[in-house]
This record gives sequence, C-alpha cells and structure tokens, in this order.
Amino acid sequence: MAKIQIERFSEGSFSPCPDEVAGEEPLQITVDGFPVAVVMRTPGHDEELVSGFLLTEGVVGSLGEVRRIDTEDQNHARVFLEDDVELDRARLSRNLFSASSCGICGKATIDSVRQQHERIEGGSYPADRLLDFPAKLRAAQETFGRTGGLHAAGLFDDEGELLVAREDVGRHNAIDKVIGWAAKENPTGTALMVSGRVSFEVMQKALAGRIALVAAISAPTSLAVEFGQESGQTLVGFLRPPSFNVYAGLGRLRR
Repeated sequence: MAKIQIERFSEGSFSPCPDEVAGEEPLQITVDGFPVAVVMRTPGHDEELVSGFLLTEGVVGSLGEVRRIDTEDQNHARVFLEDDVELDRARLSRNLFSASSCGICGKATIDSVRQQHERIEGGSYPADRLLDFPAKLRAAQETFGRTGGLHAAGLFDDEGELLVAREDVGRHNAIDKVIGWAAKENPTGTALMVSGRVSFEVMQKALAGRIALVAAISAPTSLAVEFGQESGQTLVGFLRPPSFNVYAGLGRLRR
C-alpha cells in the first residue's frame, strides 16, 4: 500500500485528507535465465504467485519440476528447474504475456491457451454454504478495506470454511497466488471464489489447479460457461445472498 494525500470533494467544497492506494509493481519472472513474463502485481506472496503462474500457464506440469524459486530481489523472481526438465522456450515466446488486468492478452488464439487437463468428475458441495462465501472473503480482504482497489480470490473447503485468501491488483494474480498456496498445502475438495467476473482464463486456471467449483459475485462470460460445461466444473455467478445463478455443473451442488 502507498499512503498519499488527496483532495476530497464533499458538500460543495474540497478538503485535503490522507488516503491509501493499492500497491502495484512489476515482477519479472525468468525460468533458467529465460525471461518468461512481466506480471503487474501487488507485492507480497510472490513465491506463491510464481508457483501458481508456472502451473496455470503450463510452464511446468507440477511443482516437482521446480528446484528453487528465488524472490530475494524485490521485483525479480528467478525460477530454477530440475536438471531433467526442459523448458519449451519457443512456445513461451509465442504465447505468454501477463498483465494485472488481463492474463489472456497477447496470446494468439483461444486454441493456443486451451491447456490439456483432464475433465473433473464427481464430488458434491452443499449449496447453502455458498451463500456464506462473499461475506467470508470480504472479511479477509484487509487491504481492500483500506484502499478499495484490489481483487481477491479465496479457497474454501467442503464445509464452506475459508482456507486461504489473497488480494492483488490483478484478478488473475490473486488466483495464481491461492493456487500456488494450494499446490504446496495440498488441501482437498476446494472451491474457488473470486471478487469479480469469471472469464475463460479464470476457469482454465481453476482447472489446472484441479478446482471443481468456481463462484463469483459478478457474471461469467459465455466462453467461461462453455469451458465449465466441457471441463466438468461447477460455475456459479451473481453469488449475492440470498441467491445465485448456476451456469454449469448443477449436479455437483446438493441441497
């Protein structure tokens, strides 16, 4: 966060007052010395962000392929792969570019970002527990409460309890952070809640993290709905108690 002075207009006049704005800085990610991406993010939990990014963008198949992630330099993450892992530099050069507002920007076609992950089958989730997601995620958004300028993502267990929440100026970055956390902690039966809308890439990232249920306060895109139907994921939108919409995977929700 950054503390600044602003002028606030109220009741017909301006007055100076202090304020806080969400921090945003670039993080350069290099893998075995090869520059992969520059991610505009909110500093903090950088190793989790990089771990999730590597998984959801298909740079590695699992964190077992990563020997070390060095984040000692404030805005530079150096990833070192295991000796027997080969980096596909040509594919990365063609397809990867990441920004805080749009993780899909710069990728050539929709087909180029469709990653090969198995369809998710089975599982169930109590429908009424979803209604508690927004309040629980909002309560965990400490920085948003002071700045109003960050996206959030949270992982919930099968009983509707919040396992982890992460904030970031970029919606996709927040998702990568929680997926990076989950890759290390290995929780089971998680559901993902995001603070904004659900795009194709949000669903893709969740599938890469083997997350069967994705919920959002706002609307999904048509491609997100199509993806959820194909991937076997449950997609919930407009989650605003006392109601929500189900766009895919209704069978996973139990009354």
